[in-house]
Formats: sequence, structure tokens, C-alpha cells
Amino acid sequence: MRWRSAILFAALAAIGGAKADPDNYVIARRGRALAIAGDCVACHTAPGGAPLAGGLALATPFGVIMTPNITPDDASGIGRWTKVEFARAMHEGRGRNGAYLYPAFPYPYFTKVTREDTDAIFDYLKTLAPVTNAVNRRTLPFPFSVRALMIGWNSLFFKPGPFVPDPQHSPEFNRGAYLVEWLGHCGACHTPLNAFGANKADQFLQGNRIDEWTAPDITNDQQSGLGKWSVDEVVQYLKNGQTRTTTASGPMRDVVEHSTSKMPEADLRAIAVYLKERGAAGVPVPAAVPASDPRMQVGEAIFVDTCSACHTRNGAGIEHLFPRLADNAIVRQSDPTTLVRIVLTGVRGAGTDVFPTSPAMPSFGYRLDDDQVAAVVTYIRNSWGNTASPVDAELVKTLRSHVAGPVERSAAQ
Repeated sequence: MRWRSAILFAALAAIGGAKADPDNYVIARRGRALAIAGDCVACHTAPGGAPLAGGLALATPFGVIMTPNITPDDASGIGRWTKVEFARAMHEGRGRNGAYLYPAFPYPYFTKVTREDTDAIFDYLKTLAPVTNAVNRRTLPFPFSVRALMIGWNSLFFKPGPFVPDPQHSPEFNRGAYLVEWLGHCGACHTPLNAFGANKADQFLQGNRIDEWTAPDITNDQQSGLGKWSVDEVVQYLKNGQTRTTTASGPMRDVVEHSTSKMPEADLRAIAVYLKERGAAGVPVPAAVPASDPRMQVGEAIFVDTCSACHTRNGAGIEHLFPRLADNAIVRQSDPTTLVRIVLTGVRGAGTDVFPTSPAMPSFGYRLDDDQVAAVVTYIRNSWGNTASPVDAELVKTLRSHVAGPVERSAAQ
């Protein structure tokens, strides 16, 4: 059957500019699947740029970091890298010349990706067409530009070592753990960070604010996590970008479109099993803001006038079109940033092969002031079975200044 592999490899070459030996096709194909699971394209592709050619600006608390080119270009990419050097970057956070890498590249997660898998990813990257794109890698201000500082950071927060399956759990659970905790590095977005930019291990997957969005709690918590989701619903969300009642949007839209929607269903089910079995955050349920509160009364009037046509008066939404707001864990997150941002700027959901038409919500920031946005979001967070803290207009004002366009800013002044 070797001729079939040669034909398939030729097809891969025609699409991606492959230049490796056809005998490596099976390994490269496996590496492509692993790169998809690791969502490499999300960080290593700039807006309008060639896939994996780098140049995306990552905002960190310490400054902007530009992501590198990982196509096999000799001058600006990884064309001259070896498998050993690539594995060292993944497992130890060290560049080709030995320089320390910053954890914006999630080597604290990739350290437990197997050597077999890092080799396969490297073989796949080597099949891509090289793209010349020199990226400025010296964008952090002093003293964070001194990479030797990472020696101290690593000693405090980096624990290298292989992945060890938990014998108390099933192979499916352990596959999910490998994908969520390490290769998929879900905690990089969904776990709060400490003052040094390291994950708070005791709050793993309990939610975090990132790029002015709330990466939600994805533990099995009933209040703010996946406690009321079934395994099948988690799989549907990751595969299709939506369930009957919710749609992936914001940064998760990119994850679904470029990564999870292209993964095998067995891997998605392993992820779902792991997330449902690993435990809950134990988030306390806050007292509901009473309906008699003036903010609730104002919010209700705005909701009826502005939102109910799509989300319905009882917050039930429309299946596969407008998300359900009633009894919704995303709505109940302790940090309301995502909900406020959606009202201010609008949002478009994920589009996948199963649901190629991605639903969208328009911006209302141009006609609702900060107090009105705070009121309607407070109302949504405390109606139809939801209970959550009220939203302060100052939060809305601050978020608007960060994300709103010129029209919305002028309307708010």
C-alpha cells in the first residue's frame, strides 16, 4: 500500500508545500493532528498573515510579545532547527541558541507532551511551505527583556517532567487529562494568574480574564462551570461550535474553528469525560439582586425593548441561533467581562462544517450608556434562575475605553 501513502503525501505537498520524504507521511499526518489539538495556528498566525508564520502580538501584564515564525524557513523560521532543539523548546523552555523562552509560549504545559508527539509535530511543521517573515522578538521593556530572569521564574513555577497517567482513572480520562492539561494547554487561558504571570495551581481551570474576555470556569461546578452540561453537550460544543442553547464566541470561537472542530470525536469525548470527572471549583452561590432593585427595573425595561426579540422574554433563546440566557453558567461567571463586552461590541459565533453559518449579535454600545449596560447585564445575571453579583458602571466604562470603536466612544462621552 506504499503507493497510496505516496499519493496522499503528494496531495499534502500540493496543499501545504510539503518537501519531506513520502515515507514520513504517516508521522507528518499524525503531527498535523497533534498541532491541531495544540492549536498552534492560533498564536503563531498574525491577522492577515500566513498560517504559522508568526507575528501575532500577545498582550501580557509585562508588555507585548510577538510570536515567532514556525514554518521551515531557514532565515526566519525553524528551517535549521533539529528535533532535539525543538523538543528542548517544548520540554525545557529553551530556544535554539539556549536562550530562555517566556511562558507566553506555554512550555510549562508542553513539558509533559511526549517526545514521540513533539517529534511528530516537528516532522509535520517541516512539511509546510517555508514563509519568510522576520519577527521582532525584542519587544518587552526593561527589565523584562532580560531573559535570564526566567531562571528565577522557572525555579519557582516550572516543573518539568513526563506525563504520568492516573491509575485510579480510565484510559479515556487520562487521554482527556493529557489533552486538556498539557497538549491543549487549556489552563493557559482558563486559570487565573498570580502577580508573576504564573498559573494559580489551586484554581486550575476556574476561569480567568484574558484579552478583555472572561475565559470561563470549566470545572464541573454547578454555579459557574460545566456542572449542568452532559458529556454529549461538551462534545457537541467542541465539535460544532454550539449546542442547542449556547454558541462559542470570542477567543473560544478561534479555538473551535481552528482546533477542536477538526479533532477526532474520541479525543473530544475524552476531554469531556475528564472535565466532568475531575471535580468542581465549589464556587459559592451569591444572593440574587432582588427584582425590586432599581437596577433590575431599569435593566428589565432595556431587555424587553432591546434583547427579548432574539433571546425571548423568558430568556430561553432560540435553539442553534440565539443563546439561552436562563440558567446559564456563562452569564453567572463571577467576572461579567464577557457579557458586558458582548453588549458593547457585539459578537460573532463560531462557524463549523456542521453549522457553517455563524450567528451574530450586533453592538449596542453606540446607544446604551454605561449605567444602562450595567443595568441590563445585572438584570440578565439575576433572572430566570441566574444569580450573580451586580455590575458596576465603572467596569463598563473601563471596558468600553479598551474595546469600543470611535463611534461607541463618542456616544459614551
